[in-house]
Amino acid sequence: MATMNVSLPDQMKDWVETRLDGKEFSNTSDYVRHLIRRDQERQQAIFEIQAALDEAEASGPPQAFDMGAFKADMHRKHGA
Repeated sequence: MATMNVSLPDQMKDWVETRLDGKEFSNTSDYVRHLIRRDQERQQAIFEIQAALDEAEASGPPQAFDMGAFKADMHRKHGA
């Protein structure tokens, strides 16, 4: 595992220390890894949303939504 040194303003250092007091994280490294994982998950979610938007945009011009046809299709598919 690699090691990094990070400089923080006192206010941020104090914040990290309060997070450790809550026993949710065992040490500073655990807390920082948690934050990095959350950032990675957020970036992945943004990527997936952007890909869906790009796909929708490439699918052609928008069409009006027909609620009646949607409900009928749902009834056919699910037998409700």
